[in-house]
Parts: sequence; structure tokens; C-alpha cells
Amino acid sequence: MARNRRSWGEGAKPDPAAESVPGEAAPESPKTVVEFAYDRMRSDILCGNLRPETKLRVDKLHEEYGIGINSLREALARLTMDGLVLTSGKRGFIVKPTSLSDLKDITEMRQFLECRALAQAIEAGDLDWEGRVVAAYHKLSRVEEKLNDDQARWGLEWENRNREFHSALISACPSPWLLQFQRVMYNQSQRYRMLSLVETSIPRDATFREHKLILEATLERDAPRATELLAHHIVKGAQDSTAHFLAKDKPRRKAAQGVG
Repeated sequence: MARNRRSWGEGAKPDPAAESVPGEAAPESPKTVVEFAYDRMRSDILCGNLRPETKLRVDKLHEEYGIGINSLREALARLTMDGLVLTSGKRGFIVKPTSLSDLKDITEMRQFLECRALAQAIEAGDLDWEGRVVAAYHKLSRVEEKLNDDQARWGLEWENRNREFHSALISACPSPWLLQFQRVMYNQSQRYRMLSLVETSIPRDATFREHKLILEATLERDAPRATELLAHHIVKGAQDSTAHFLAKDKPRRKAAQGVG
């Protein structure tokens, strides 16, 4: 089960004393170990290191992560509730498959939730909120200057800064439930974006311009324009992600058509 260890942060290891024997209760809080396992696997799934439809065998995960079996099962249960992992009888756990229909559904739901949250944030946000938005955009724009030149190197950093920017935009939204459901949809869409970044090279200058326009409309407190721009931006991001599927389908279409 290959993975890019750098995406987790080098040197991040569980406390050996916390769970040294598989299946035994940890001497320290089990919640800490479970959260560690959850964060590790979630990061690998969202970043494309654990591929769609990968079988998640607990014994293999124990060898890979050095985390006890009970904690891994609890973490997998949480990932199942997040919609990132599926269970299927004797097959155990697998990473949720990807599909164009799933991406379309995710995109529509994220569009609905995030645009509503942005409108509420614009109405309720104060100067501190504006400061968070500006700071997040500044960090994002610095990475965007490098992304097109080397997506393999800067892709994960860009995605992290992109998440921070979108989170800052809606951080003044007063509805915790709206923010929670938006995070679920954002995580689902991130998985598709990261697969696209890994497997296809797409110029993203239009995406960078969209970020700037969204920032300007938000700071002007122009909610109709800001939400319109954001809605377009979310759909455009999904369209960029479909290049991953088109690239996978192209060889199969050629073979079916007898094209060498």
C-alpha cells in the first residue's frame, strides 16, 4: 500500500507507550490513539495516497501505521460515517470509489451549502473576519505563483492553503450545522481535486483569478456577486477534476474503437 509519507508530515508517529500491543487497551487515553489513526488514514484518502477502492485490511494497516487493531477499527468506523470509507460484508473496509455522478452530486451540495454560508458570513462578519480572509488569500496566492510550474511539489501545499481560504471566507457564518455539513462536502470534493492534481497537469490560472474576484466581492460586502462567483468557482473546480476520469477512459475508448 504505497503512500507519500511527506504528506503526513515527517516524524509524526504514535506514542509507542500508548498502544504497544494490538488489541490491548492503551494505558493513555484511547481517544488520542484513535484520533491519530483517523487523521492519518483520512489524510491519505483525501490526498490520493490511499486510492479509491483500495481494500483496507486491518492487519495490513497495523503493519503500515504501527497502531493497534482496536483503534484502527474505531478510526475506520469514523471514516465510514464521513463517507470516505465503505463496508461490504466479508470484503471488510474499502476506500469509497469515485465516479462522475458522485462528483456531480458532491458539487451541487457543496455549491448550495458554501454559497449560503458565505452570504451569512458577509452579513455577520466583522473586521477580524476580514483580516482572516485577507491573510488566507495572501498565503494562497503565494503558493499559486508556484503551482503551475511544479504541481507534484506544490499540489498538497496549494490544497491546504485553498482549504484555509475557503474556510476563512465562511468563518463568520453563525450556523454551526451549516459549517459542519459544508466541511463534509469540502472533504469529498478535495479527494477528487487531489486525484486530478496527481494524475493530470491542468493550468489553473483561471482558478487563481477566481479567488481574487471572490476576495474582492467579499470585502466589498457584495453578497450576490460573491456567491455567484463562488458558485461558478466550485463548478469550475469540479470540471477540472473530470480530466482525471477522461484521462482514464481515453485508452478504453480507443481500444473499443480499434484505435492503436
